[in-house]
Amino acid sequence: MAARLREDIEALAAIERGSASPGERRSAEWIAGRLGEQGGEAIRLQSFPYQGTFAHAQALHYALGLSCSLTGRRALAAATLASFELDFSGRSQWLRRLLPKGEGTNVIARLPARGPHRRTVVLVAHHDAARTGLMWDPRLTGPGDRAAAKSGKRASLALLPELALVAAATLGWRKLPAALLALAGLLALDQARSRTVPGANDNASGVAAVLELTGRLAADRPDGLALIALFPGCEESGMGGMAAWLKSEEARALDPARTLVVGLDTVGSGEPVVLAGEAGLWPTRYRAEDVAAAEHLGLRRWRIGGWTDPALARFAGLPAVSILSVRDGGFPNYHLPEDTPEKVDIDCVERCVEAAHALAVQRPFV
Repeated sequence: MAARLREDIEALAAIERGSASPGERRSAEWIAGRLGEQGGEAIRLQSFPYQGTFAHAQALHYALGLSCSLTGRRALAAATLASFELDFSGRSQWLRRLLPKGEGTNVIARLPARGPHRRTVVLVAHHDAARTGLMWDPRLTGPGDRAAAKSGKRASLALLPELALVAAATLGWRKLPAALLALAGLLALDQARSRTVPGANDNASGVAAVLELTGRLAADRPDGLALIALFPGCEESGMGGMAAWLKSEEARALDPARTLVVGLDTVGSGEPVVLAGEAGLWPTRYRAEDVAAAEHLGLRRWRIGGWTDPALARFAGLPAVSILSVRDGGFPNYHLPEDTPEKVDIDCVERCVEAAHALAVQRPFV
């Protein structure tokens, strides 16, 4: 298994696959070919309109917040904070409708149930890669990682601009919030113009894991278990691919009582973890029983300050588990050009594969 995982990670990392880009489309086509080799059925690509970066939506929020802080418009600052949190978590991205869009691409395959259909597992791994930028410099992210290494809880990646908006809205502060929001806006715009990283760990590792699981379940799965293998695009720019799939007839037809969504994202860091919560000041929380089932398999409970695609499944009412991995409180080479295949911990990827497989075939949904 290790050699196959390594080969898939290397092949995918060689494709420059920025969100909503032609490279993301090439990545989707490559995955579709591998799914056919792994025994996937009903393989299809789903196109959808979405942004290639989260930076423009964030920069507009920061700019409005800066104006509110300088002029003392506390109510509008509060509304800006609410809008930012809705966008950041994926609950509502109304501003994205006004911004220019590219074309994102999802990949979906199915394995029908053998005998009467009893339950469905949706395996999820986004296939796009992030843009780098100064905001991901370890000197800026390091303090949060070190704190998370001790607590198992990573503060929001947008904590400073969020706190600036809170101060402007509740305390009426002006200069300090304005300075923080101006800096955050500049960092966001820098990210928008930066190049796409190889994304070997984030998230070629997850794609390789789901391809491995698809092949394993195509060859041998319990009677009554149906599988959907889903590879969303545009996760790095705001979970656009997952949102598009959840609007599809296929997703809306799923019965929450008989469905489990299992996400694999950045699974080659060193220590497998399961998310209990994620995102910003208004976190997404996963069901205690699903987190406990993953903990029973040896995954440590964790909280991150960003997002993963299963968060949107929770908003849609579907039970979900989000499997990641960490090292020293963070993700090695996170959104940096150094996120290359030789630095992926394949043993960790294998452990995440085994945990996801056990959840798929053993976890009772009802």
